[in-house]
Amino acid sequence: MRELLERLCALNAVSSWEDEVRAFLLAEVEPHADRLRVDALGNLIAWKKGRKHTGSKLLLTAHMDEVGLMIRQITDDGYLKFDTVGAIDRRVLLGKPVLVGPKRVPGVVGLKAYHLVSREEEKSVPKLDEFYIDIGARDRAGAEAQVALGDTAAFDSDAGDFGAGKALGSRLGCAVLLTLLRDELPMDCTFVFTAQKEVGARGAFGAAFSVTPEVALVVDGADAADLAGVPAHKQGCSLGGGVVLPYMDQGAIADRGLFEALRFLAEVGGIPWQTMRSVAGRTDTAAIQRTKEGVRTAAVSIPVRYPRTPSGVTCLRDAEAALALIRAFVGHLAEKE
Repeated sequence: MRELLERLCALNAVSSWEDEVRAFLLAEVEPHADRLRVDALGNLIAWKKGRKHTGSKLLLTAHMDEVGLMIRQITDDGYLKFDTVGAIDRRVLLGKPVLVGPKRVPGVVGLKAYHLVSREEEKSVPKLDEFYIDIGARDRAGAEAQVALGDTAAFDSDAGDFGAGKALGSRLGCAVLLTLLRDELPMDCTFVFTAQKEVGARGAFGAAFSVTPEVALVVDGADAADLAGVPAHKQGCSLGGGVVLPYMDQGAIADRGLFEALRFLAEVGGIPWQTMRSVAGRTDTAAIQRTKEGVRTAAVSIPVRYPRTPSGVTCLRDAEAALALIRAFVGHLAEKE
């Protein structure tokens, strides 16, 4: 899974510009899927026949997109002003290399030089409109020859040797589901790689509305808090602690029956698992859960430190535990049919 994750993390997919990741997944999925389509929102939807024919009963989903920046202004001296796409901590922006637009123009996020900062300014995090992207252009015309308003900028960072990389929250789920899709499955499964999760789970709602599953399992990253200076009672999940089974997030509460089934399967299967001590963030769960007459939904998550930054950190053993649990869950659901 390491090699697959490295390839996925090298691709850019800022929300609404998921083309690179979708094209990669499309090529990987096509030999294994019985039906395949891309919907109007850019979701990649694959259906694979299993040993038991259950139609669209089960939906397995992970999101493709990542946080990033969008160009909103080009200054007279050739700098790019931007808005964030998704939730980004402004503290991580300064000095970070980025790739801008479809031409992947290299740039770096800049800010007023430190020696020019007043003592008052030094005490606060700079506002977003104080940052800019420097692509080395001499003036507006030089910048406009390379980029356009509305272009997105993605962090330029590769997966590291110890499980570090950008967009891990999304690419871990994609890697797990792609690996599962290559299996011979015990029942029919619909796999959806969703678009625009980071800006409000927009893709997941449309995909679930068209697939109309009875049961959905959402695979995503979980914000780890096993960090220096964080008291143990405030920590959430931890790297190396196993797959995360969230009982709720800020948008949804897991279906109790599915949560208990996942916990039971983890325990009897000797699969390391944990849950979240604190409730933070949202996944695609709420959007799917509220579709049409409602969908029984739960989540399987993988811990990530420093999510939505250029360099998150994960433990591949947790991803392998997630894959093992999802395999067990699909088998469990097939036995009940």
